[in-house]
Amino acid sequence: MSTQYSLSLVVRVPEGQSPKLVKESIPAPSPGPGQVLVKVSHVAQNPTDVQSFDSNAFGDGTVLGCDFVGEVVQVGAEVTRLTIGDIVAALIWGGETKGLGAYSEYCLADQRITFKVPTTLSREDASTVPLAAATAWLALFSPDCLNLDRTKAQGTSVLVWGGSTSVGLYSIQIASLYGFDVITTCSPHNAELVRSYGAKYVFDYKDKKVVEDIRKAAPNIYHVFDTVGNQGSSPTASQVFGDRQGRICTVRPGKANTEGVSENAHVTDVLVWTAFLKEHRYGTFYWPASEKDNGLASELFEKLGPWLEEGTIKPNVTKVLSGLDAVSGGFQKYRDGKISAYKIVYQI
Repeated sequence: MSTQYSLSLVVRVPEGQSPKLVKESIPAPSPGPGQVLVKVSHVAQNPTDVQSFDSNAFGDGTVLGCDFVGEVVQVGAEVTRLTIGDIVAALIWGGETKGLGAYSEYCLADQRITFKVPTTLSREDASTVPLAAATAWLALFSPDCLNLDRTKAQGTSVLVWGGSTSVGLYSIQIASLYGFDVITTCSPHNAELVRSYGAKYVFDYKDKKVVEDIRKAAPNIYHVFDTVGNQGSSPTASQVFGDRQGRICTVRPGKANTEGVSENAHVTDVLVWTAFLKEHRYGTFYWPASEKDNGLASELFEKLGPWLEEGTIKPNVTKVLSGLDAVSGGFQKYRDGKISAYKIVYQI
C-alpha cells in the first residue's frame, strides 16, 4: 500500500533563526485503536497555537492546531461511535506528537473526544467548539479543578473572569444550563453578548470597584474560573472571596500568573488535554492520565451534538479565512490583540 501524504503547515526552525511556518507534504498518520483519520476541512485558531509557535514549544517538525472539523476517511480498531463518511468535530494537542496537528490535510481523532456535527450547524462554527467547551467543562466539574456539584447548582454562584473569551462563553453557557448563577466580567461592548449566553450579572473588569461590586451582587461566591490567565486576572478575581475560603481555577497550565492571589484562595489549573486517557509532559510539567477527566470529557462530547442541534449551546462567532497560507496573518491578529468575541477559522 502506497504512503498517503498530508499537506501540512510545519514549524521549521533554521539554525540560529526564529521558527517559521512552512507548507510541506508529510506522511499522513494512521489511526490506532479507538481513533479515526479525518480529512480536515476547517481548523479553528486558538491562543495556544500562537503561544506554542512563538515560544518554539515543540521544536522543528511540529504541526500545530487543536480544533478541527472534517470527514472520517479511515477507522481504527475498536471504534464504535463513528463510521467512514461521518462529519465530525474533534480535538488534538497539536505539537505533542511530532508531525500531528490540525493545520493539516489529515488528522487523527479519538472517538471519545469527538462529536458528529449536526446538519443544522456549519462546519466553521462546529470547529470552534471542542477545545473551548472541553476546557470550560473540565474547569467547572473536574475534581482537580472547581469540582462543582451539578446536582446542587441552585443558589450556587460562579464567577467567570473573562466572559467574552471563547472559553468564557462556553463556561457561562454550561454553568447556566445546569442552574448555577453566573457572574462574569468583560469589556462593556461585550456585555450584551455575555448576557445573551446566560450571565446573570456582568461587570467591567477594568472598573476599580469591580471586586466590590461583584461582592455586593453575589456575596456568596466560592468558585472562580479565570479564563484570561494573565498577571492581573487571578489575583484580582480571587479578592471576591474576602475573608472566606474559595477555589479559583486558572486557564493557564502550571498555575502560571497566580502569585499574589488571595491567601484564602485554593488555586487549581485546568489542562484540557487530561480529556485524553494518557499522561502528558510539557517542559517541566507532568500530568498523569486521569480516568475521571477522560470520563467527564467523553460525557461532554456525547452531549455536544444534541445540545448544538437544539441550540442549547451556541458556538462562537467566526471569521473564516481561506487556506493554510492565511495562518501567519491570523497569528499576527492575535498578537496585535485584534481578536475580540470571535474566533478565526481556516478553511483548508
